[in-house]
Amino acid sequence: MRKPLDLSADLVASVHRDIPEPPPDLQRIAMSDDDYARAEDEIAEGLGSHALLVFGYGSLLWKPGFDFAARWPARAYGWHRSFCMKINRWRGSEEQPGLMMALERGGVCTGELFSVEPGRERQQIGKLLRREIPHRRLMRGFRWIKVRDHEGSKRALTFYAGMKGDRYFLSVSIHQQAHMLARAAGHGGTSAAYLQQTVAKLEELGIHDEYLWRLQKLVAAEIHGLR
Repeated sequence: MRKPLDLSADLVASVHRDIPEPPPDLQRIAMSDDDYARAEDEIAEGLGSHALLVFGYGSLLWKPGFDFAARWPARAYGWHRSFCMKINRWRGSEEQPGLMMALERGGVCTGELFSVEPGRERQQIGKLLRREIPHRRLMRGFRWIKVRDHEGSKRALTFYAGMKGDRYFLSVSIHQQAHMLARAAGHGGTSAAYLQQTVAKLEELGIHDEYLWRLQKLVAAEIHGLR
């Protein structure tokens, strides 16, 4: 039997703070309806006549936020999970930035494919975009990647893969990641809770990501040091 996760829900609850939503950041231009429509057009054009498949590797696994017909295991070769995007809102602040998970090049990432019922693709693309991309600076936060499941190679939509060109991209050690994740909080909750919910869902699905398992152990140790 696998050892229980070091980063438990009770432990991350101990660092929860009720933080009011900050005033709007005027440097972050919100996506407009027209912006979303253009992004929907681009994704629909890339989809063509194929079925819409979405690859989830992080919060989509435990909070999809869109309607799907089925979900099953799949692997994205050439990509790996990484807490590499700095956030200073939602689960972080200007004073104590948090980190968001994305996909970086190299390795392999085991997650799940979500299928969308034919005829409902456009509606669900719209839901996904509104869930994932709130600001124009993130408008390139989606891409098509190749994945493999029990049937073979497929093409799937995913979010925040290969974002090194973004100005909020960080390349820091896993110990620095743990330091930030253990302390960051915003009006949407803590960065530690995001990590905990992700690894708990992966555990439930029988997916073991060595990097995340090491990271959750380091974050748990950081939190114990704060108490």
